[in-house]
Amino acid sequence: MSEVKKIAVIAGDGIGPEVVGEALKVLKKTEELFGYQFETEHGLFGGIAIDEKGTPLPQETLDICKSADAVLLGAVGGPKWDNNPKELRPETGLLGIRKALGLFSNIRPATVFDCLKEASTLKPEVLEGTDLIVVRELTGGIYFGEKFRREGANGQEAVDTCVYNVQEVERIVRQAFEIAMTRSKRLASVDKANVLETSRLWREVVNRIAPEYPEVELEHVLVDNCAMQLLRRPSSFDVIVTENMFGDILSDEAAMLTGSIGMLSSASLGEGSFGLYEPVHGSAPDIAGQGISNPIATILSVALMFRLTFGYAEAADSIEKAVKEVLDAGHRTSDIAVDKSKAVSTTQMGDLIIAAMKK
Repeated sequence: MSEVKKIAVIAGDGIGPEVVGEALKVLKKTEELFGYQFETEHGLFGGIAIDEKGTPLPQETLDICKSADAVLLGAVGGPKWDNNPKELRPETGLLGIRKALGLFSNIRPATVFDCLKEASTLKPEVLEGTDLIVVRELTGGIYFGEKFRREGANGQEAVDTCVYNVQEVERIVRQAFEIAMTRSKRLASVDKANVLETSRLWREVVNRIAPEYPEVELEHVLVDNCAMQLLRRPSSFDVIVTENMFGDILSDEAAMLTGSIGMLSSASLGEGSFGLYEPVHGSAPDIAGQGISNPIATILSVALMFRLTFGYAEAADSIEKAVKEVLDAGHRTSDIAVDKSKAVSTTQMGDLIIAAMKK
């Protein structure tokens, strides 16, 4: 009998509960196939937590996460809370949970399935062979720097401060080198060193660590050039490591190479094996409740959880192969369907993937 693994489940807002529901069905299937044991505990987070608890990140939810081996998160936010003060915005909860759980790294794979090339806006020949990972620093930079307004000579000014220290850069860069060692041994470090002092520090640290990984081919890429090259030659990238805001933007750009942001999983990691796993997409309140959301990103996030936190590689392989089999068979949710009239529902896609899973 395998050890019981505890998973904190935070469905969140919008389509979050719908896609998380399908991921939980996949968890149950892996219990049946491989004999794993999971214990899940649910918590409120984001907009729904604001409505019911008066805060986007209730202490009881944080306690549930801290006592778990991993966290499965759906999506948070929506226009209902857009005009709330900063402390009552769902996004503040996201920043808070990452900081509280020590999650300094966000891992976002972007793989183009051959059968989905037609769903991308890029030409198939440009997408050929695209299989990359963006490693984004998650708890530093401009998102966490001091923010304030002041009166200037031309009226009110707004200031956002971008700060990075050596230790923050070192830990994310080392992690990226380690990931590159398990793949094609190519690492692109993305910065804006021709303009920003934080980027110059970033590049200095990368160059100091690089000799420890002589097998990894390192290139420095300015962020604007990287954004262009992701569209021009995406298959030339293997692992991309970058700071918080650049990573936020570039990983969403990379997501669209796959044809839909509904296809991308992600992991937020700290020290050790603990991680928070979530789809890259948002809460999509415009389609919530219609049963048309794509659960694949959340299901693939479970596979990422098995691989990175639990070491359940055989289950991760089973999930990923099942997703590929279902897509190869022509099944599509509406976001990736060429013929929308033939699209399957959220639950149908989940059921198809579960049926395709094998030991």
